[in-house]
Amino acid sequence: MSFIPGQPVTAVVQRIEIQKLRQGENLILGFSIGGGIDQDPGQNPFSEDKTDKGIYVTRITPKGPAEVAGLMMGDKIMQVNGWDMTMVTHDQARKRLTKKNEDVVRLLVTRKSLEEAVNNSKGHQARH
Repeated sequence: MSFIPGQPVTAVVQRIEIQKLRQGENLILGFSIGGGIDQDPGQNPFSEDKTDKGIYVTRITPKGPAEVAGLMMGDKIMQVNGWDMTMVTHDQARKRLTKKNEDVVRLLVTRKSLEEAVNNSKGHQARH
């Protein structure tokens, strides 16, 4: 079994539930996204190898609903309310997140810092 430095051994998945904040007609999530299959992954600071076209959290509003729920900058969004988010355009992702009739958004995210923490806690005795 070979291990490539810099490659995550396991993806740590986090479930995050965000209660949208109602401001007049708007429902506020409190974060911004980057990425999508129609975007240039080379412009995405969170895309590891600059070919990942996934949807990433690029900005969090301090004390906003997303921060309160535990979402972090750099999280990669895998699912929104059960919808796959790994192969969507930027616009499709935005629409999935901002549906007017949904007060709660359930996200499935992978987080790099978690992966590193898990790998480090395993120690390095897994070498063969």
